[in-house]
Amino acid sequence: MAMLAAMGLSRETVHVTSVCARRPIAGRTPAGVETRLAEIALHHVGLVAPRGLLLLGNAASRAVLGTELTDARGHSHVIDHKSGKTNVVATFHPRFLIEKPMAKAESWK
Repeated sequence: MAMLAAMGLSRETVHVTSVCARRPIAGRTPAGVETRLAEIALHHVGLVAPRGLLLLGNAASRAVLGTELTDARGHSHVIDHKSGKTNVVATFHPRFLIEKPMAKAESWK
């Protein structure tokens, strides 16, 4: 919530969704379905046509940008979809930040 506030946003003004529609076993997106989940995620981005997209975690980065989070972080990306273009930023998943509090400073960057 603090990061949203720092961006001038609130929970009421953003749409939150997941690449995986239900909580995966062991908390990780199954590798065997990642390709299909990526197709669905990109389809939804095209339907919603958001001005911006904040990807949280490696699964979301792979699904939407087609690249690992380590390569996607620290850069602004643009994706093309059927409704236009959307600016995209990728950062750590909240679960990772809870497990590794020292990474919070990097996430704020």
